[in-house]
Amino acid sequence: MKPPKAVFVCQECGAQSPKWMGRCNECGAWNSLVEERVADAAPAAAGGSRYAQFSTTSSAKLYAEVETSQGVRLSTGIDEFDRVLGGGVVPGSLVLLGGEPGIGKSTLLLQAAAHFAREIGPVLYASGEESEHQIKSRGDRLGVGAAPLYLLSETCIERILEEEARLKPALVVIDSVQTVWSNKFQSAPGSIGQVREAATQFLFAAKGQNVPTVLVGHVTKDGNLAGPKVLEHVVDTVLYFEGERHHAHRVVRAVKNRFGAVSELGVFEMTGTGLRPVPNPSKLFLSERASGTPGSAVLCCVEGSRPILVEVQALVSTSTYGNARRMAIGIDQNRLSLLLAVLEKRAGLSLAGDDVYVNIAGGMTIDEPAADLSVVAAVASSVRNRGLAPSTALFGEVGLSGEIRGIPQAGLRVREAAQMGFTRIVLPSANLEGSGDGKIELVGVRTVGEALDELI
Repeated sequence: MKPPKAVFVCQECGAQSPKWMGRCNECGAWNSLVEERVADAAPAAAGGSRYAQFSTTSSAKLYAEVETSQGVRLSTGIDEFDRVLGGGVVPGSLVLLGGEPGIGKSTLLLQAAAHFAREIGPVLYASGEESEHQIKSRGDRLGVGAAPLYLLSETCIERILEEEARLKPALVVIDSVQTVWSNKFQSAPGSIGQVREAATQFLFAAKGQNVPTVLVGHVTKDGNLAGPKVLEHVVDTVLYFEGERHHAHRVVRAVKNRFGAVSELGVFEMTGTGLRPVPNPSKLFLSERASGTPGSAVLCCVEGSRPILVEVQALVSTSTYGNARRMAIGIDQNRLSLLLAVLEKRAGLSLAGDDVYVNIAGGMTIDEPAADLSVVAAVASSVRNRGLAPSTALFGEVGLSGEIRGIPQAGLRVREAAQMGFTRIVLPSANLEGSGDGKIELVGVRTVGEALDELI
C-alpha cells in the first residue's frame, strides 16, 4: 500500500511546499508551515463528483428568463441580531460568526437557536468544544426551557451531516468550524485543509437542503478570522462579535452580507441571563457623560444604516520626558497623528511637547472620516481647558489643508442628535442644505479655525 503523501502547508495563506521552510515564499509569514498528510483520492465514478452537487442545471440560461423570488426571512427572536443579518436569516444561507474567546458567541447563538426551536422548527446545535451537559447548564441560565433543540457533541463532519439529514432541522449551528475534521484528511482539526473541507461540505449541505447554517469561527491575536481566506469567500455573511471584557455591552458588526447591508451594527448588553438587545445605543454610550468637561465632544456617527451618538474624549498634558506620546483607543492612531499635525499647522496650537490621549468612551471603534472634527474639537478643548456646550454635537471630515469636507447621511445624523435632546449641530457647510427641519440650530463651518471659533 502506498504511504500517504506528506506536504507542508502554510497556515496563513494555504501555500504548499514539499519541504519545511522557516518562511513562506507566498505570503512571507514565519513559522507557518505545518506538515499535513494527504491520502490519494479515490477515483470518482463517472459523473459522480462530490463537487457537482451544487449545480441545478446543465445548460446556460438567458438572463431575462431567470425568475427572481423574494426570499423569506426567518427571525432569530433577537431584534439586533436580525438587523445585522439584514432582517433575519435567509433559508439556505451560510453565516460565519467570529470573535474573541469568551465574548459571548455561544451565548448569542444558543439564545437564537432556542427561539428558532420554539417558533419555527427543530434546531441542531453541534459543538466540538463543549459537552451536552455544559450546553444544558448554559441553557438553564438563559431560560431555554422545553424546545425541540437537539444537542450534539461531535467533531466529525460526516457524523454531523448524517444527523442533519436524519433530523431535517430548521437551523444548524456549528461551534466551531476550527474544531471539526473530515476523515478524508489526516491533518489535525483547524488546519488549512480541514477548515476548507468543512466550509465546503457545510455549504453544500446548506444550499442542497435549504437549511440556514451558522458557523462559529476563531480569531487570531490580530483580531482576524483564523484559517484560510477562502472561508470568508465561501460563506454568505461574515459577522464579527466585538467588545471589551470590562464593558457590559457587545457589538455585532457585519463585514460581508450577500442578503443585506454591509457594516450594519447590532448592540447588546451582557447580563446574568444572557445578551439583551439595546434598541437605543446612543443613550447607552452617553449615559455617563459629564457635561461641560474640557476634552469631551459628542460625535454623530453612522454604522451601516444606524446613527449612533458617542463621546470622544481627549486629554492633553505636558510631557514629562523629551519624547511626547500619542495614544488612541477606538480610532486609528495614524489618523490621530494626521489631525494633530493639522491642528499645529492650520489652527496654531502647539502640541509638539505634549502627550495626547484620545478615547472613544464605552469601548466603541470608529473608523469613518466623519469623526475627524470631533477629535479636533476634543483635543483643542483639552488644550485650552474650556468645555464645549453640553447641547452641541458635531461631525465632519478634516482635510490636510484644514478644510472641513462634507460627509454622507448628514440628515440621518442630525435627526438622531435632535431625538437625543441636542439643540445645536456643528457640521460641514456642504451638508447644510436639506439636513435640518428648522427645529435645531445648524452651524456650517468651512475650516478648522471656523469650527474652533464656534465651539470653544
